[in-house]
Amino acid sequence: MTVATAQGGTAEAGAVRSADLVIAGGGSVGLSTALAVRRADPRARVVLVDARPAPAARKALSDERALAIAAAARRMLTRLGAWHRVEHLAQPVTQMIVTDSKLRDTVRPVFLTFAGDVEPGEPFVYMVPAGALTDAIEAAAIEAGVEILSGDTVADFAADSAGVTVRLGSGGRIRAPLLVAADGVRSRLRGLAGIGVVRSDYRQTAIVVTVAHERPHEGCAVEHFLPNGPFAILPLTGNRSSLVWTERTEEAGRLMAMEDFTFEVEMERRFGHHLGALSLAGPRRAHPLGITLARRFIAGRFALIGDAAHGMHPIAGQGLNMGFRDVAALAEVIVDARRLGLDPGSADALGRYERWRRFDTVEMGLVTDALNRLFRTDLDPVRFVRDIGLGLVDRLPGLKARFIREAAGIGGTLPRLMRGEAL
Repeated sequence: MTVATAQGGTAEAGAVRSADLVIAGGGSVGLSTALAVRRADPRARVVLVDARPAPAARKALSDERALAIAAAARRMLTRLGAWHRVEHLAQPVTQMIVTDSKLRDTVRPVFLTFAGDVEPGEPFVYMVPAGALTDAIEAAAIEAGVEILSGDTVADFAADSAGVTVRLGSGGRIRAPLLVAADGVRSRLRGLAGIGVVRSDYRQTAIVVTVAHERPHEGCAVEHFLPNGPFAILPLTGNRSSLVWTERTEEAGRLMAMEDFTFEVEMERRFGHHLGALSLAGPRRAHPLGITLARRFIAGRFALIGDAAHGMHPIAGQGLNMGFRDVAALAEVIVDARRLGLDPGSADALGRYERWRRFDTVEMGLVTDALNRLFRTDLDPVRFVRDIGLGLVDRLPGLKARFIREAAGIGGTLPRLMRGEAL
């Protein structure tokens, strides 16, 4: 049995071959890790195992979700040669408006506004189609010489003091110093590595859908905090926006079962009329919400990145951006170790990665969890206090600037790629 690679090669079943890095998971985070290591170290043999079919066979599976790409992640993608491939589809967010109201309220007072630039001419976030972003990173990775095994999986692995042996679903085996799992929030490899998780179900579901509207949004994003969860209106190119509509799971099920006209009526109640007539411009998708934090990010010759390490509420739009921070930190650790002639899969190297990322991740997880719980509370005294808090932030330019820098991903100790610097 053979498995086609993205470069036209094959992996022979039963053969044991060597690599310098194996990555499981062909989403944006896994591909970015492979690309970052290979761009910095062209001699590194990087193999990415992607359960998805080869690009030519997956057009029907295109992901039309919109993703928030923070300024720091955009700097990294620019440095890696991927951003220019998707920039024409990216919509900069020029302003963010936050409201807090009940659904029946006729007036939704604005409590907080943010200007959109972290530096002159540099928006704090862009909205980008998910499928196009993954395709752009994949094209850059193939160009850089990453070997992609499409339509294959990591069946299991065994680590020892000298390396890790990865067995593929196709039957092939690869020997490498390090295996990186980027296989999502329900990571199977995380379980095989014996890493437990802290998990909580929010009993909420995010309905994600693209809508067309009559008037231009002018790059303005709106976050309505409603009792059942936030209703985010995120600008896309043209007269379109992406909705991330959070509801209690039971209510979300009722909404998803509606035919389009009735769904649009419910959507308009929450969206408002400021952009004119609305219509659905894509399919509806429902995503159950919760928080999942891995108890450890590393094991013997094994590391977790992205959603495999942490899944959190989209209330702050930081899920993928936290994954990109993982990418930048882990790639820096791997490349630095190789340049010094050290073992990138050693406990010392991986310990540096875990120390760098785990506190930041837990902190963000706790922040998003607290925000979700705070804004789900519909008691009038709580609403009064939080609205005063939002109003105070709006009147403190220094604090607002700090929030924008955090949302842009440029606060704290950043890896080199997050600063737009080469590894």
